[in-house]
Amino acid sequence: MTVKRILATSGGFVAGPTQDTVRVGDMLLDALGRTGKTRPSVCVVLTASGDPDSYYARCFEAFATAGCDIRQFRLFPQPSADPMERLSSADLVWVGGGSVANLLALWRLHHVDDAMRAAWEKGVILAGVSAGSLCWHTGGTTDSFGQSLQPITNGLGLLPYANGVHYDAEAQRRPLLEQLIREGTVDPLAYCTDDHVGVWYENTDPTEVVADRAMDPVKGPAAYRVELQGDDVVETRVAVGESF
Repeated sequence: MTVKRILATSGGFVAGPTQDTVRVGDMLLDALGRTGKTRPSVCVVLTASGDPDSYYARCFEAFATAGCDIRQFRLFPQPSADPMERLSSADLVWVGGGSVANLLALWRLHHVDDAMRAAWEKGVILAGVSAGSLCWHTGGTTDSFGQSLQPITNGLGLLPYANGVHYDAEAQRRPLLEQLIREGTVDPLAYCTDDHVGVWYENTDPTEVVADRAMDPVKGPAAYRVELQGDDVVETRVAVGESF
């Protein structure tokens, strides 16, 4: 039976050796290792930021340095390949950050949502940061609509939970998500990540918390299970290296 895997993060890359360069962090190196390939095939998808050349260049350099074969899938100004073929032929799909609202609209317009599901069901690892984390879930909080965070409720739903990203970096994130859970606007169970932290899912079960680098297990960035219990929203911290 094929195990379906998603790595949903608020990170993925770390600073590179020179200005304006990045390298893959520990959790993304681990994801590449989990493909089981000596030279993994990575498809980079940057729809959420409008497919900028400079962003692709940084990602391509980072994955190439990590020993990967890299392809891209663009939607601007038109699809660069058949989405079903391009995504399902990868070992890992990396989705960058930006506007998750725009990403979801364009993916549905061009049937990328169906292609992502097919790749996931085939066993391709789906991974991403920020918008590239939110998209796999049912909803969460986003700055897609302006400076003030607002709810997003039409995620792909491959993972049947809400999602919170940049949980330690943006003051609005935690209180708004708790409010949305309490009101029933998003699912009553959410998984959230601080910057540079990710959560692995096997099929639809969260399994472990990982990070771009070693973290202080007590005071460092972490992941969180946030859920409605009666009338209260309860947050449980899960440190890097721990399992759910």
